[in-house]
Amino acid sequence: MTATDTLVLQHSADGITTVTLNQPERRNSLSMAMLEALSRVLTDIASDDHSRVVVLAASGPVFCAGHDLKEIRGQFDQRDAQHRLFALCSKVMQQIVGLPKPVIAKVNGVATAAGCQLVASCDLAVASEPSRFATPGVNIGLFCSTPMVAVSRNVSPKHAMEMLLTGNMIGAGRAEQMGLVNQVVPADGLDEAVHQLAATIAGKSSHTLKIGKEAFYKQAEMGLTEAYDYTSRVMTDNLEALDGQEGICAFLDKRQPEWQDR
Repeated sequence: MTATDTLVLQHSADGITTVTLNQPERRNSLSMAMLEALSRVLTDIASDDHSRVVVLAASGPVFCAGHDLKEIRGQFDQRDAQHRLFALCSKVMQQIVGLPKPVIAKVNGVATAAGCQLVASCDLAVASEPSRFATPGVNIGLFCSTPMVAVSRNVSPKHAMEMLLTGNMIGAGRAEQMGLVNQVVPADGLDEAVHQLAATIAGKSSHTLKIGKEAFYKQAEMGLTEAYDYTSRVMTDNLEALDGQEGICAFLDKRQPEWQDR
């Protein structure tokens, strides 16, 4: 494993890039330094043609406890510093959504506040059975307003409001029922489950994945007619791509496609 930063580890194999938050002694909190490191790694991955799928993981028993409250307390009188922190966090979440490769959250532990936001910002999420989730800002007088953006785009409005208004911790099973995670597996099966999912996706055309991910998030913000107009154009463009034509020909010829990733 290559450490691109002491706070974030990066490892790539077979088209799967694993990015690991690596400050377990601080519960992998999203300090300014952690966010800067994560942002740099995501920027590098975005232009890495060898990376087809990203797995976001964490060291230790806590996936991510959200923002570093000690850091925040030390800046109570520095409004500009606070704004920079939340703006950078928002940028990182948007980097994940905008990354031209699918991102899978691999959760083995607690994900709270901005840590829950991190999970919700990923395209897919697989959690171990002991994992738990919460947006508990209301308990300390700081409503989880930015985490709300990602969480409310994953679960129903009433489920999102329940999490935000109560701050209660929910188990992995409930998170799956609500749509916050895709799959819950025993802790000792998490590695295999995530690898199987990532490997399945890595076997697709990276060009097609890029087109599809971008279109998914864009159409979600549109009205019905506009969304259909937009996605009709996307499919037309997709069909002009080499991989779009290769995939159809391979299907009709009953053979495996040979992706060119373009």
